[in-house]
This record gives sequence, structure tokens and C-alpha cells, in this order.
Amino acid sequence: MTPSDQANAEQGHVALLEQPFGLLSDLIRFNAQARPNSPALIKDDEVLTYGALDVLMDQIAASLQRDGVQPGEAISICAGSSVAYAATFLGGLRAGVAVAPLAPSSTPESLAIMLADCGAKRFFLDRSVAKALEGTNLTMPLTALDGSDAGGSYEAWLAPAGSKPAPVSVTPAMPFNIIYSSGTTGTPKGIVQSHEMRWSHTGRGGGLGYGPGSVTLLSTPLYSNTTLVSFFPTMGMGGAAVLMDKFDALGFLKLAHQHRVTHAMLVPVQYRRILEQPNFGDYDLSSFQMKFCTSAPFGAALKADILKRWPGGLIEYYGMTEGGGSCGLIAHEHPDKLHTVGQPLPGHDVRLIDEEGRELPAGEVGEVVGRSPAMMNGYHNQPGKTAEAEWISPDGLRYIRTGDVGRFDAEGFLTLMDRKKDMIISGGFNIYPSDLESVIVGHPAVLEAAVVGALSDRWGETPVAFVTLKAGATATADEVRDWANAKLGKTQRLAALKLMDVLPRSAIGKVLKRELRDQFMAEETVA
Repeated sequence: MTPSDQANAEQGHVALLEQPFGLLSDLIRFNAQARPNSPALIKDDEVLTYGALDVLMDQIAASLQRDGVQPGEAISICAGSSVAYAATFLGGLRAGVAVAPLAPSSTPESLAIMLADCGAKRFFLDRSVAKALEGTNLTMPLTALDGSDAGGSYEAWLAPAGSKPAPVSVTPAMPFNIIYSSGTTGTPKGIVQSHEMRWSHTGRGGGLGYGPGSVTLLSTPLYSNTTLVSFFPTMGMGGAAVLMDKFDALGFLKLAHQHRVTHAMLVPVQYRRILEQPNFGDYDLSSFQMKFCTSAPFGAALKADILKRWPGGLIEYYGMTEGGGSCGLIAHEHPDKLHTVGQPLPGHDVRLIDEEGRELPAGEVGEVVGRSPAMMNGYHNQPGKTAEAEWISPDGLRYIRTGDVGRFDAEGFLTLMDRKKDMIISGGFNIYPSDLESVIVGHPAVLEAAVVGALSDRWGETPVAFVTLKAGATATADEVRDWANAKLGKTQRLAALKLMDVLPRSAIGKVLKRELRDQFMAEETVA
């Protein structure tokens, strides 16, 4: 490619980003033309450049078209993170196909339900997923991403190098991907995110430092929206994405040091485990420009520790996979607001409503609802669930309900109280578990705490706590409970406290409170 061609590609990239709507696959094409030898995807010793990625995306799109998969129809991927996984996701998008990435940790029953619900025309998987699905009747063609016998050969499935897919017309409302919630328990809900929604996520990447030369370390799974909101801006802006198959704190530090990582999206428990590493200071993290956090409560003390010890900025995002209104806390600019999740992002309208759906003023506690360009189309094949997730304002605008309870301060910063469904009503009083948890973790021996409501004949519900201790600590459950109850209000006092080695978590670090509640109710009773 001549310097003139490269300059034209750069100009085309800039021009596309300035448009209200565009396609991620087109941004990647421009990146490949301008910087064909720049790394795009890195996994262990495997490196795929932008030039090679662009060629592979064409092969994948052409293969799907050859198989008769139409724009707007779905394919599904369920496997560990790999270069082939990432490229298949991106290649599907070039064909206008919706991608349904599924969690390998899901039960076989849930996987079968999700595959049927999205109507996947082809299923890409690996050996471990195939083993879990043994005995499950799957009707769509299977393709193995890992060279195993989990399905047909990926290499044999691919159209020859140099194959070009037929052009497709992609509109803003067309499905980009389907992200399933409740993949391990409950009935899965497919959250349909449009190309317009993902364009909004990708387009803000330039203002966050993503670009040629940036390196993003992806330590959460590719099926998670937590990962994808960092992955897509990286690809769109021409950076490199380093994939971790499974997170471990020491492995993260080694990769960050080795690849001179500039960006990372981590969940709170990952930050904590990294900072707990005794040799944390031995790794050079000076290349970091920006770190992000989302998906779970992020304690103010942990944020402060990150700002103190880890170079680069820190932004906490609060929002939902369903979209709606999101908030951002630029922690390095607002060290006095670390107890909040920040202010609504530009173009995001976030409000609070009461139980009757009436809007509340600042200072009042209510359910968080939001509206923005980044909103799901709805839950796939579940119009009733979609309607339940929406709040229609008095002027007829559509908002997404979060199920979270919060309060805005005078400066417009949002403090979250809890999930609405996690709020405990004890003797007629509303108790927010986060208030109790913040007290309990103040005990010098406590590392983490999770509070849930247990059924009580006397109070209806009563709070119980599950606690992990710091390494070497020797406090008893009774000692921690009595210490906390001395500091809590009369209506907040803990009926029980159990010590645990670890708290159960989802793959992206959320504490599984329903699991704790069910475990307690199966083993204990309270008055």
C-alpha cells in the first residue's frame, strides 16, 4: 500500500467516526488498510494482524453466506476466549449476522434453551462445551474452534483465503448481538443489542485513549458485555486486544508488564486480587492510560487504593447490558466522590421513580431508570418481559428500568443503595444491604461481606451476613456480628453471620446473593 492509500484509509476512518451511524466491520477494514501489520488480536504466542484479521473476517462472512445464513439471523459461540472466537464474532458481523455468545458455565439445559431461542444457524464451540452437552440433541451444524472433535473442522469450514462476501445492507436497528442473562439459573433472557447501540459504545473509544498503539488486556470472557464494551472500541480504533483464557491476578500482571498494556476493564474482585499480590510493585504498569470497572459494587476504599498504587486514570461505569441511562465516575478527577457511581454520561438521561412510577426529585431515594442512544431493542421473543423492563415517561419517552435503588446528590452524582429485589423489609422498615455491608467491612479482620434477607416469622425478613476474613485473621462469627450490631441501628441488626472461605461469584465477579440466601434458608431458621 502506498503512503497515499494509507492516508486515504486514515481519512476514511475519521470520516466514518464522524457519522451518526456506521459499522464496526468497516472501521476494522480501514484499520487493515492503514496499518496491515499492526497487531489486532493476541493470545499467548498467537498474533493476528489487522491485515490478516480483515482477510479472515471476509472468509468467515463468505462462509456464512455460502451456508445460507441471512442478515439478521443468528449464529452462536460458546467457548473459551481465543483468536478464532474473536475473529468469528467479528466476521459474523461483517455478514450482517447477529452473534449470540453463550457462557460455557451455563447448564446444558440452559444452553439448549438459549440456542433454540436465538435460532442459531450454526454453533461454534470447543471440546469442554461439547463434553458438557453430551446427550443434548442439537440440530444446527457444529464447528470446533479449537481443532478438537467437538464439531466440524474450522479450517475446512472456512472459505478459501481471498474470498469476498456479498455486500450486505445493515440498518441501525438490526440485531448486532444477543446477550443472555441468567445463563446459570432461572429462565435465560436474550438481550437484543442493535448495531446503533454498539456504534454508540464504539464511537466513544477515541475520547478514552483507544487508538493505534493502545493495548487492551481482556481478562473477562468474550460472552460478557463487560468485556465487549472494551473489546469493540479497541478494534474500532485500531488497538490491540490481548486475550486471557482465564483470569488470574499474577497472570494479569505478567501480561500487562509484557505487552505494555494501556487499557483494561476489570471487575472489583479482580482489582482486589491484583492489588493483594505481594509482588504487585515488581511489575511495570506505567504504560496504563485508563482503567475501567463495572458489573458489581465497587467500594470507595478499593477505588482509593487503585488511585494511590496503580498508574493511569480510573473510570467506573454504572449501567446495564440492556442499556438505557449509564453513569460514569472519573475517579481520578473526583476523589471526593468515590462513594458514588458518578454522573450520567453525555447524552444519557437518568431519573429516579417511586413505586407508582412517579419521578422523584434529587435527594429522594427511588428506582433508577434511564434513556440514551444505547438501548436494547428488547428481550428476544419475550415482549412481556420487555414491557416489564420499560418505564414510559409522562411525555411518552421509553426508559429502561434498572431494578437498582439510588439517590442523586446536589451535584448530580448517583449513590446506589442496592438492587431493588435485594432490599430487605424487616418489620415494615426498608433495609439496604449495602449499608450493612459497609459497616461490616470496617471490622479489622473482615475482607468481604454480603448481606441478604432471610425469612423470619417475627419480622417478615431479617438480615443475615456472609463474611470472608483477611489472611491470618482469627475473629469468630459471633465476634464480628456483635461488633457490627453495636454500630448498626436497631432495625438493621444482623440475625446471623456466617464465615466463609470465599463468596460464590459469577464468571464476571458478581456475588451470587440468591445462592447465599437459598443456602442459608436450607440450613438455618430465624425467629
